[in-house]
Amino acid sequence: MISDIHGNLPAFNAVLADIDRIEVNGIYCTGDLVGYGPFPNEVVSLIRERAIPTVLGNYDDGVAFNRMACGCDYPDPETMAVGSASIDWTKANLSEENRNFLRSLPARKRVSLGTTDILLVHGSPRALNEYLYEESIPDLLPELKRASHFDVLVAGHTHRPYVWQAESVLVVNPGSVGQPRDGDPRAAYALLGTGDKGKVTASIVRVNYDIDRTVQAIKVVGLPESLGSTLVRGKR
Repeated sequence: MISDIHGNLPAFNAVLADIDRIEVNGIYCTGDLVGYGPFPNEVVSLIRERAIPTVLGNYDDGVAFNRMACGCDYPDPETMAVGSASIDWTKANLSEENRNFLRSLPARKRVSLGTTDILLVHGSPRALNEYLYEESIPDLLPELKRASHFDVLVAGHTHRPYVWQAESVLVVNPGSVGQPRDGDPRAAYALLGTGDKGKVTASIVRVNYDIDRTVQAIKVVGLPESLGSTLVRGKR
């Protein structure tokens, strides 16, 4: 499970190389292919080339449908200004063919692993821009389960990876391939599999990539340079 690539092609290539090395049975993406990073067309084209099933992210939605904003929760005016500059740049530079692809993405996808029902969304089953932080899962889970059935929920959007396990429910956030925000600058993805008696298990994998290449490309294309600093720090 991968998420939040955000136009970071070097990170995406490194993650795909790591996944190919371990020979998984399938790759799925919980959205936000574009935004923040300098390679939106390359990332979308690679998703299409690899035929990776993908759900719509809030940033994908904002760019594809020309929204005024991406539905992000910015902590301060400076971060909001950077986000606005990023979405404007991405709108101006994404090809119409790739924009149409983003428009075609579903808001959710179901995957079966044995008898386990896995629901993929970007934010939450209730909204593509709802943030499901690990610490909020216990309080939100009853309402999320009422909104949509699942045995395993995979959601991105927060850029912070985690695996939350209850007796009968597993919630997984793959973190971010292209813009981690948990203080670890390495790209992240989640690996799901079956353990004893067919029970689904999950783990978070971190991958090194050429951050400098992305940072330099951010400068070259004219995106806010603070986006490069975010990549180096692994947080805003």
